[in-house]
Order: sequence, then structure tokens, then C-alpha cells
Amino acid sequence: MKVVRYKITAVTFVVMAVFACVVQNITSHSVFANTAQLNMVKSEEVQPKIFTYENVVAITFDDGPRRSTTTRLLDGLKERNVRATFFLMGKSIEGNEDIVERMKEDGHLIGNHTFNHVELTKLSDSKALEEIEKTNEAVSSITGTKPQYIRPPFGKISEHVKEEVDMECVLWSVDPVDWNTTDCCSVVNHVVNNAKNGDIILMHDIYDSSVTAALEIIDRLQAKGYVFVTVDQLLLD
Repeated sequence: MKVVRYKITAVTFVVMAVFACVVQNITSHSVFANTAQLNMVKSEEVQPKIFTYENVVAITFDDGPRRSTTTRLLDGLKERNVRATFFLMGKSIEGNEDIVERMKEDGHLIGNHTFNHVELTKLSDSKALEEIEKTNEAVSSITGTKPQYIRPPFGKISEHVKEEVDMECVLWSVDPVDWNTTDCCSVVNHVVNNAKNGDIILMHDIYDSSVTAALEIIDRLQAKGYVFVTVDQLLLD
């Protein structure tokens, strides 16, 4: 009987040892899993959060600068902490160099709208290039930087000229035709009712009514949660 008890005890011991190993192995894996989960949570907690805006638009202005209207617009943009994009006519820069300098200082993007506001596709390539280069030179002589973006008048430019100047062509997606009316309400309503995420709004800063409408557009779109950026920021988004 003693021998039998000894055998039973030995078997029991072996079973208990095996069970202990299994328990230890399970526990070890559980601890590892919990540690991994904890590290994952900690890792997620320290990762910087990237905030993106769902409603981003760029408001752009052609044909300036004009002292009376552009200055008032710049004041309004500064009050609202809004950056805009200005496509300048070279012939309007002379005498308004301080306005162009202020555009740069205020963080606005300055682009090219040719020197004389001509339809480039109706000119020879050499004349078209001259229109663009003269404005680039006028801007860079003030800001120290050559414009990288061009808005061709009437939205027309040949592929060859575009390749030669090596500038990005920027058109528009919302056009209230503000140059053809003094009705601020119709201009404002057109933009506010049609603007959506990623749009480029076309306006002109040489008309009093357009400046008034632009500032109201900004107020109303900001109230709806829109964020205004410059064209280069929009295209990079």
C-alpha cells in the first residue's frame, strides 16, 4: 500500500508541475498582452493630434491694386485675420508700391495677372511672355520674390507660354461677376449660397461695391465655419 501511495503522489506531483507551467505560461502571455495594450494606449496618447478643417476656401482678387479700394480691403482683412490672394496688374503697381509691400507684410499671396490685362492667347508667344515677365519684375522689385502663381485674364493661356514661364495657373470655381454689378447683396448671396469646401472665389479689389461685398462674404462664411487660406495653402491641402 505504501508503494501505491508513493506512485500516486508522484503522478500527482507531475500533473501539478505541468499545470503550474501552463498557468505561468498563460499568465506570462496575459501580462505581455496587457503591457502591449498599455503601451499602445500610451503611444496613442502622446501622438500629436492633427486637426483638419472641413470647410476651407480661398478668396482671390484681380486687377488691383487701387489705392482707395485695396487699402480698405486690406484693413478689413486684417481685422478679420484673413489671408487672401491678389493677382496684380503690372501697370497698376507703379505709385502703389507701398500697398504691394503691405500685402506681403500682412501675409497675403501675390500673384500675376499680366501687365495690361490682355488675353494672352491673342498675342504672340513673345508678347505674352513679356506681359507676364514685366509684372513678375514689378512685383519682385518690391517683395524680393517672383510670383509663382498666375491668373491669366479671361482664364486663357497657351500650354507653351505656361511651360515657358514655369508658373502655376490658377483659375476659379465661384464667380459672382462682381465687376458687372454694384448690387452687393446679389454678389454676397451668390458666393455664400454656392461656396463649398476647396473653392476658389473670384473677386476684384478695384470696385467699392466688391470690397464691401467681399468683407460681408468673409463674415458670413466664417460664421458658417469656413476657414480662409491663400491659394498656395489650398492647393497643398
